[in-house]
Amino acid sequence: MTARILVVDDIPANVKVLEARLIAEYFEVLTAGDGFQALSICDRTQVDLILLDIMMPGMDGFEVCERLKANPRTTHIPVVMVTALDQPSDRVRGLKAGADDFLTKPVNDLQLVSRVKSLLRLKTLSDELRVRAGAEHPIADATRLGEGRVEEAAQILLVDPRASSQERMIKALKPVADVVSMSDPQAAVFEAAESPFDLVIVNGNLDGYDPLRLCSQLRSLERTRFIPLLLITEQGEEDLIIRALDLGVNDYIVRPLDPNELVARAVTQIRRKRYADRLRNSMKQSFEMAVTDPLTGLNNRRYLDNHLKHLFNRAAARGRPLSVCMTDIDRFKSVNDTYGHDAGDEVLKEFAARIRASVRGADLACRFGGEEFVVVMPDMAKDIAERLRATIEDRPFSLGAGQPAITLTASMGIASNLAGAETPEQLLKQADQALYTAKHNGRNRVVAAAA
Repeated sequence: MTARILVVDDIPANVKVLEARLIAEYFEVLTAGDGFQALSICDRTQVDLILLDIMMPGMDGFEVCERLKANPRTTHIPVVMVTALDQPSDRVRGLKAGADDFLTKPVNDLQLVSRVKSLLRLKTLSDELRVRAGAEHPIADATRLGEGRVEEAAQILLVDPRASSQERMIKALKPVADVVSMSDPQAAVFEAAESPFDLVIVNGNLDGYDPLRLCSQLRSLERTRFIPLLLITEQGEEDLIIRALDLGVNDYIVRPLDPNELVARAVTQIRRKRYADRLRNSMKQSFEMAVTDPLTGLNNRRYLDNHLKHLFNRAAARGRPLSVCMTDIDRFKSVNDTYGHDAGDEVLKEFAARIRASVRGADLACRFGGEEFVVVMPDMAKDIAERLRATIEDRPFSLGAGQPAITLTASMGIASNLAGAETPEQLLKQADQALYTAKHNGRNRVVAAAA
């Protein structure tokens, strides 16, 4: 893993120590002696992670972090505060400023490398989602903490065998989340897979059950892969923490628990998950828009061109038939000329709806362009095409408020790979030629391409 890391500290010796450790892991390292210089570097250079000292003259680390997280260009950069301060109140203040984690001086080498690699993995995923979703400017408050609250009620799953511990954490988290507590780790896996949780908190002491096995199971299941994991550990369990971070655990908190720090870390993970969820949803919507005709809701020509190749090759490999039905609304131009384009759009939407109702789940219906539509079917298509033709003719089309309903017909041409088509393009061309024949022979009919 390679990345550019910015080390910010006003003491040159501290900078040199961290720089040497990171360079040994093949990271590119930039350095800054104060907060102003750090902000300047981030403004003009791409930085993947920041190791930030808190106690600095002029501008302390809390203010630097707040400024970074308030800037849409830098809000997604993970910030690890490296400090001699080790009070829960300091950690809570840092988390509220937007820090992703803390390392206490003197820095443990294994914790440093594990935490850095873990945060970089998360940033890589977030960056990829933002690019795919077309989010040039990340939502500025998506990873920031407010006053310990989230926008909507969150759902947290707590896995802890001790009733007294469950009670304390439920009480602490009550202002920000509804908590489901469970003692059985295996039952918790099924519960996490069945319910929409925003966070899973795992007690590191599960009475004879390896907590990392539970974390591994949650990471391996498709339905729980993106749920943040927060591990509760005891003092001195550095090896457990390092293994957990390598396994994909998002964060950890060390006993004795400070309720404010627990809430702050939980809210940080919940907001980060919701931001990632929004990016994934945006990416899904962008993909759907790219392959969907906005007027009819059917797949568009781009999707047909790509997917037909896959269907054609699969049918050829299995020795199965594949048919294409190309259909065109008869005399559609006269609808636009007589009643207007809005009425024409209503006809196209209703025509698409009738196609959707006539075809089966295994069939692929697309708008080819204008008033032409294509249906791809994994078998011979003549009976289905005839049924669709009758559906178009038998019921008048509504043109919208204040307009009369009109009767329309459609012509259809079908072709099959069994008729000699050697490529998807040939299959479409044969269907198009059959459609032309249907039009030429009087319209409102189905014509099959000759073998």
